[in-house]
Amino acid sequence: MRTIAQVVDTLVKEKPFLVESLTEGLINLSSLARMLQPDIETELRKEVQSGAIIMALKRLVPTLQITQDMKLKKMLSSIGDLILRSNLSDYSFKNSDSLMSCQIELMNIIGSDNEIFYTIVQGVHETSIVASSVLQEAIDSIFKDEKLIIKQENLSSITLKLPQGNVMQPGLYYFILKQLAWEGINIVEIVSTSHEFTLLVNDEDIDRAFLVIKKFK
Repeated sequence: MRTIAQVVDTLVKEKPFLVESLTEGLINLSSLARMLQPDIETELRKEVQSGAIIMALKRLVPTLQITQDMKLKKMLSSIGDLILRSNLSDYSFKNSDSLMSCQIELMNIIGSDNEIFYTIVQGVHETSIVASSVLQEAIDSIFKDEKLIIKQENLSSITLKLPQGNVMQPGLYYFILKQLAWEGINIVEIVSTSHEFTLLVNDEDIDRAFLVIKKFK
């Protein structure tokens, strides 16, 4: 049979925002215990005293602090160089049977030019293309018969080189995006691979975004 401590541990860890608030001491444990009490009683099929839940929470918090802080801080300290790019544009096209041919034509124009930034993210219904602004004329011409959903110009990007094991670290992306959200920085687009994480922002936000990321790094 599961114990009160085990059920409390499960319920808390299912809610990332709750974990963060607990580790920072922002939550009244008595109120939280009363909120969790019905779920705990349903899980254990018996009445549970709120005092027992509070005790389980008090024992859980130090464990959460150690786990959250040590793993996340170690991962953040291992982030590699920050790569900044400017003069970018972001296009979103409706998916079509001819869209792939347009992409191939554009890629043939780019060739092996390493100075040009270009990336594609294909979704279920639309495809986003982020590219250096020097390609604007080519994109407008090649994709002229495609359905353009939105086009955004005057954008910049920050690319973070992520360490090995980042895909197994819960909360890494959340921590990065949370810091930017608190500063009121809007994220236009996110592009990621296994070991790179690129944020696209408006030109006027790039300096603040860089300072935020550099600070926690």
